[in-house]
Amino acid sequence: MSRVTQPWQLLGVILAGVLASHQHAAIEYLREENRVLKEQLGGKRLRLNNSQRRRLAAKGKLLGRRALSEVCTIVTPDTILRWHRELIARKYDSSKSGRTGRPRTMREIRRLVVRLARENPNWGYLRLEGAMGDLGHRVKRTTIANILREHGLDPAPQRHMPWSTFLKAHWHTLAATDFFTAEAWTPRGLTRFHVLFVMDLKTRKIQIVGVTDRPSGEWVVRVTRGLIDGFDGFLRKHTHLIHDRDPLFTEGFASLLKSCGIEPTKLPPRSPNMNAHAERFVGSIRSECLDQMIIFGEKHLRHVLSEYAKHYHEERPHQGLGNRRIDPTHEPETGAVSCRERLGGLLRYYHRIAA
Repeated sequence: MSRVTQPWQLLGVILAGVLASHQHAAIEYLREENRVLKEQLGGKRLRLNNSQRRRLAAKGKLLGRRALSEVCTIVTPDTILRWHRELIARKYDSSKSGRTGRPRTMREIRRLVVRLARENPNWGYLRLEGAMGDLGHRVKRTTIANILREHGLDPAPQRHMPWSTFLKAHWHTLAATDFFTAEAWTPRGLTRFHVLFVMDLKTRKIQIVGVTDRPSGEWVVRVTRGLIDGFDGFLRKHTHLIHDRDPLFTEGFASLLKSCGIEPTKLPPRSPNMNAHAERFVGSIRSECLDQMIIFGEKHLRHVLSEYAKHYHEERPHQGLGNRRIDPTHEPETGAVSCRERLGGLLRYYHRIAA
C-alpha cells in the first residue's frame, strides 16, 4: 500500500508551507511597523505622490478588498482601489495627456510584457526581451523595466511563483480535504452536521467522506481509512493531501496518511486561497443546494449530498475546466431537448435525446 514519494515533490510542498508561514509573520511585523511610523507622524496626514500611489494600487488590486482590510494600515482599502481605477485603469486615456515626443509602447505589447512577467516570475529583463522578440516585438530591456515598474512588479528573482502555478505543477499528486456544516431538523431540534469531503485537484472530482453531528479526531481517522484503500481508495494515486489547521485533523490522522505514503500538508493560518478549489466547492454546494432547502434529519442530508455529488460530476459545467463536465456522458447532438431534474427540480440538466 505504501508508495515512494518523490523527494523534490515533498520538499516543494513543505517549502511552500514554511514560506507562507514566514510571509504571514513578516506581514504582521510590517503592519505593526506601519502603526509605529504613523504614531511618529503625530496625527499629521500622510502625503503620497502619484508614483507611490501607483505602486500601492498595483499591489493592492491583486489582493482585493477583503485581504486589504486585513493588512492595509496607511489608508483604507477603498482608497487603494480608487487609486487603482484612477492611476492604472485610466492611464491609457490619451485625451488627458499633454505629452509630446516619442509615443508610448502599444497597449497590447504592454499587456503581453506584464503577462509574461507574472506567469514566469524567474524571468529577468533580458529573458523577457528575448521572449518578446520570439513573438515578433522588439522591446528593449529599459522599456520592459519601466512597464513592470508601472505595474508594481518587482524584477526577478524578487517576483514570487503564484500558488496556483505551484499547484498546477503538481496536479497529478495533490488532493485536498475540508469540512463544511449543514443545519438539519432532528427530533432534538435544529442540529448542525459536519461534512468531511476530499477533492482531486486536477480533475475536481470530490467524495463525501463522512457526515456526523459529533465530530472528533477519532471519527476523522475512522472515516479516512476508506480513502487509503489500495484497491479503490480515493487517495490511492496521491502523494500529498492539503488541509487547513482544523484541530480535527489530529496527529493520528497524519500518522495514518504517512503510513500509506501520503504526506499531509497543513496550510498556514488564515490562508483560504491556498485551498481555493475546496473552498469553491463549499460555496457551490451551499449556494446551489443547501441554502435553498430545509433539511430534515441525517438521512435526508445524506440523500441531498448524494444527489448534488451526481449533479456536480455528471451534469454541472465547471468554469475552471473550460465549462466542461467532470464525467460527461455520450449524448446525441440532435434530437428533442429533455430536462433531467434532481431534488424536485432544484438541480436541472438539459440534454438532447435520440429521436
